[in-house]
Amino acid sequence: MTDPFRAHRGAARPTALVTGASSGIGYELARLLAEDGYDLILAADEDLSDAREGLEAVGANVEAVQVDLATEAGIAALWALVGERPIDVLAANAGHGLGGAFLDQDLADILHVVNTNITGTLRLAYLTGRRMRQRGEGRILFTGSIAGLMPGSFQAVYNGSKAFVDSFSFALRNELEDSDVTVTVLMPGPTDTDFFRRAGMIDTKVGQDAHKMDPAEVALQGYEALKRGAGDVVAGLGNRLQAAVAAVTPQTMLAEQHRRMAEPGSDEDGPG
Repeated sequence: MTDPFRAHRGAARPTALVTGASSGIGYELARLLAEDGYDLILAADEDLSDAREGLEAVGANVEAVQVDLATEAGIAALWALVGERPIDVLAANAGHGLGGAFLDQDLADILHVVNTNITGTLRLAYLTGRRMRQRGEGRILFTGSIAGLMPGSFQAVYNGSKAFVDSFSFALRNELEDSDVTVTVLMPGPTDTDFFRRAGMIDTKVGQDAHKMDPAEVALQGYEALKRGAGDVVAGLGNRLQAAVAAVTPQTMLAEQHRRMAEPGSDEDGPG
């Protein structure tokens, strides 16, 4: 039986646009799409040469651009690469964190998190979503986070940005419920990627946690939810339990719990 997710019109291969695709969850999503017969347009703020080579080895035609998606110029450069091509799948995965106390952070770094995680995501979703709606088909996958379900002491801007992405995804899905455009949000917990190094959180308890999820498994759960047209998926049983507990726990208590995980120097008792 033909998998309808892989089916496409005529001889043309479907195209997926994946951001934050140089490594981690983004790369693994791109790999799954490539294995399912998609050609790829990749974007990231880091070098994509290795990612491109690995995905071409799977059989995909790959185009890539290294850009800062926090900027209007970066989005414009990516959209110029897309051109007039229809995008069948958008995996809006680009994002980064920032550890430390809010008032001790550099304002430029704070705004870069907001402009990457929120503004850049919105710009790309707007451009791609309008084109999908006009065509009458398409799938969007946002990488949110269970961090968006709790106040992020010593990671306040990141958690706030992911709360926006999580909420926005559900709202956009509802607005498109009468169309054949689906919207899914993937909500992972701590994942074994370069996230914590880039966020300056290596010296935190969560940064040293030895039980982070494998990005390949996180991506697989997100991809399967995308194929089902599901509204959301929390990756990992432990994270699903944490999300359920967060829903009934007072916000002040959640903030204190997060502080114990994310405060600089909180790893002094060792990993885990």
